[in-house]
Amino acid sequence: MPSPPKKELTVMLVDNEPARAAIVEQAMIDSGYRVIRRLENAKHLTEAVTEFQPDMVIIDIESPDRDMLENMSRLTKDNPRPIVMFAEEDDSRHVEAAIRAGVSAYVVDGVNSGSVKALLQVAIARFREFQALRSELESVKSQLEDRKLIDKAKGLIMKHQQCDEPAAYQALRKLAMDRSQRMTDVARNIISVMELMGGSK
Repeated sequence: MPSPPKKELTVMLVDNEPARAAIVEQAMIDSGYRVIRRLENAKHLTEAVTEFQPDMVIIDIESPDRDMLENMSRLTKDNPRPIVMFAEEDDSRHVEAAIRAGVSAYVVDGVNSGSVKALLQVAIARFREFQALRSELESVKSQLEDRKLIDKAKGLIMKHQQCDEPAAYQALRKLAMDRSQRMTDVARNIISVMELMGGSK
C-alpha cells in the first residue's frame, strides 16, 4: 500500500523588504515549503497566525527591536509555532533576547537555499522538544499545586474534626466520590468554606 503524500508545510513570512522577501520565499519553495502569507512587520503577528494557521514563522530583518520581540513573546505564549529568524545583527544580546522570545533558530549569515530545508527541520525539532519540556514542567507544577491544596484541606479537616491524617484523607476522598468531583476541586471548596468560617486561623 503506498504511503500517503507528505503534507506541504506552510510558512508565514515577516519581511518589510519586497525584494529580499522574494528571495526568501523562493528559497522556501525550493525547499518544499509554501509561503501562505507575508507581513511587513510583526505588529499583528499573533492575529495573523491565528487566522492563517501556518506551520512555522520565518522572520527576515536587520535586527529584532523591542516591538518585534514583544510580539514574538505573545505569539509563543498564545499560539506557539516554530520561529526562524534571519538577521544581519549578530549581537549576543539580540540573539539571547530573540531566543527568550521564542525563536527556535537565529541565523546571521542570511538565507542559503542549500541549507534552508535542514535548518527548518532542526528548528521544528527544537520547537517540539521545547514544547514537550514546557508541557512536562507545567504538568509537574500543576501536580505540586494540587498536592498543596489537598494537604491544606486535610489539615483543616484534621483540625475541625479532631482526626488524624489518614481519616482526613478518606473524608476528602469520599466527598470527591460522592460529588463526582476531582479531589483538588473538593479541597479548594473546603478551604474556601473553612476560611469563611475562620477555620484556617
